[in-house]
Amino acid sequence: MSEKTNALKQEFLLSLADVKTQEELEEIRVKYLGKKGLVTELLKDMRSLTPEEKKTFGQEVNVLKEEVSEKIAAAREEIKQAEIERELALMPEFDVSMPADLRRGSYHPITLVQRQCEEIFKSMGFAVEDFREVVTDYECFEALNIPKDHPARDMQDTYYLDNGQLLKSHTSAAQNAIYKKYKDALVNEGKPIKAIFPGRCFRNEATDACHENTFFQMEGVMVDKNISISNLIFFMKTMLSEVFRKDIKVRLRPGFFPFVEPGFELDISCLICGGEGCASCKHSGWLELCPCGMIHPEVLRAGGIDPEEYTGFAFGLGLTRLAMMKYGVKDIRDLNSGSLKVLSQFTDDK
Repeated sequence: MSEKTNALKQEFLLSLADVKTQEELEEIRVKYLGKKGLVTELLKDMRSLTPEEKKTFGQEVNVLKEEVSEKIAAAREEIKQAEIERELALMPEFDVSMPADLRRGSYHPITLVQRQCEEIFKSMGFAVEDFREVVTDYECFEALNIPKDHPARDMQDTYYLDNGQLLKSHTSAAQNAIYKKYKDALVNEGKPIKAIFPGRCFRNEATDACHENTFFQMEGVMVDKNISISNLIFFMKTMLSEVFRKDIKVRLRPGFFPFVEPGFELDISCLICGGEGCASCKHSGWLELCPCGMIHPEVLRAGGIDPEEYTGFAFGLGLTRLAMMKYGVKDIRDLNSGSLKVLSQFTDDK
């Protein structure tokens, strides 16, 4: 019976030598190892054998089956590597030392708006800071006067991680770190804290024309002696007039945020519909752009700053909504869609 298995092995090796593609290899595999394959068919001959012969022959068939499987697997890798090499040979030569052609493509509209805002605030003496996207519960809530049982947490459907940290739901999560970084210069040198920190935020909420689960904000704070609401209004009006390059109609209305007191919602007249009402502004004619207010004394105290001596304002500018207003994007979901048809029309307009 060894002659029969050896003959089948030699037949298999000759067939395998002529295989050039994965399709041909699969045909060989089915021919020899399939349910009705030639190797499987050998086992039918065992019915006429003695128990001892069955044992010997069964071992031979198993060895043959393993050899066929191993050689098919090796051939599959060789064919795959040959295909890769053929594709590489057809590719044009690429010189990695050549400079990039910066004329190709364009910046994302949110990137354009963010950079413009950064330049505006830097011209007014603000530092531009960066902050991580994964933060602690303390940074995102407790340091902002939002304890664990505070109902304000229900306003933000937060993405929590297995290690107890979370994806920041607002750029306000950076406030505590900013105060601690600059408090010595404030107290010892009399330099006001003036900083902005743009970043990406995440909230687990349903999406629609004006809401997304991933969006961009720009937090800003200013702390010094005798800072008032009038300072907040001045900086906001200056920023908006520079961004839109025209006078923008705004309104302040009371708003509750645990980390500011008093708190406000700064709305701008919807530039998409001209204030008449559309899906982007929920048919109100106004778009919520910038929650803001005077920094709560407890938030200053958590950052190591004496609220009896210093005051300040904070704002959370919605960069995503600002980009929608500036470029007339009607649906916020377009900005994260990756659609080149939508995004490639934006270019730096400096």
